[in-house]
Amino acid sequence: MRIATLRRPRGGDRLPGVVGTARVDKRTKRLTKRLRPGDIAVIDHVDLDRIAAEGLVAGGVSAVVNVAPSISGRYPNLGPEVLLAAGVPLVDATGPEIFAHVRDGDRVRVHGENVYDADGNVLATGTEQTPELLTAAMAEARAGLAVQLEAFAANTMEYLKRERELLLDGTGVPDIRTDLDGRHALVVVRGYDYRQDLAALRPYIREYHPVLVAVDGGADALLECGLRPDLIVGDMDSVTDDALRCGAEIVVHAYRDGTAPGLARVQHLGIDPVVFPAAGTSEDVALLLADDKGAALIVAVGTHATLVEFLDKGRAGMASTFLTRLRVGGKLVDAKGVSRLYRSRIRLSTLLMLVLAVVIAFLAALFVTPGGHLYLQLFGGSWRDFIRWVRDLFS
Repeated sequence: MRIATLRRPRGGDRLPGVVGTARVDKRTKRLTKRLRPGDIAVIDHVDLDRIAAEGLVAGGVSAVVNVAPSISGRYPNLGPEVLLAAGVPLVDATGPEIFAHVRDGDRVRVHGENVYDADGNVLATGTEQTPELLTAAMAEARAGLAVQLEAFAANTMEYLKRERELLLDGTGVPDIRTDLDGRHALVVVRGYDYRQDLAALRPYIREYHPVLVAVDGGADALLECGLRPDLIVGDMDSVTDDALRCGAEIVVHAYRDGTAPGLARVQHLGIDPVVFPAAGTSEDVALLLADDKGAALIVAVGTHATLVEFLDKGRAGMASTFLTRLRVGGKLVDAKGVSRLYRSRIRLSTLLMLVLAVVIAFLAALFVTPGGHLYLQLFGGSWRDFIRWVRDLFS
């Protein structure tokens, strides 16, 4: 660790760089919940994914300091690009020593590759990410993508061996109170473009009244849109207490050995949940549950659908989501596809013809009905006066 003192400008000139309150946490997901605009996030996140980066941007961070490389070169992850596109400075690979020198709430400054304390001492030095460096790193990562594909395939086969009874026969799926048989299920993950998807699906939700299945923080996403989830599935690490108390049925995702880290939290709120042991992700559990309980159509919001998104999640467990999507099959539809299919398009000419038909019907009613004649006498004296008034109006 290099400790130095910065020579301050004369005359009280403002020091260069970004100054803010440090928010420190090794888990980015946990950190985003307590960010305030202008904070400087200090994280430990190898291969920063897009969802985590969007959470940091939404929290209003003025800079991000990453102990680890934000792009290691294993695959072309999307997080650093999101930060730079939002104008958020990113200092990479400072080393874990910064956690010993920066406490949560400290006033720090980021300038270039350095992180300074309030007295101008250099607390850590890393690599300042620039568009040029990011472009080069992404090109290198794409060149090595074949290695990640091989690892992804191996993880997929390993998961299939462990969970073949669950995937093929539905063995181990617990009973729930929520009735999904023959109904549409809208599975909401607080992931990629979930806000846009939910907004586009408003007409679909009003017409079909699907069962609203939230995955962890997806429950809060639904509540933000004025919708109450019917079922909340997950390990309960990113959902608020208010969402858990909304009246939805709770399904706690447990490890294969039955250990459920989120179970105690739910029980502490006075809720008796259903426990679903499975080796995949909570997203997988929600899809398998909806499929096993007879949902006629499963509409996915914010879920992972492409290879880049699977790899961008940054963990081997995403292989389970790939297999789960194969298991659910044709009844699973991505929200963007549904929004495009459901969106009605009425041409302007059709609207004009409809308005014209209404006007003609109204005029006919005036001329052929006693009530219409009375109306004309009251407001024009005779139908000739009315015709003259209309002609003058459009002349």
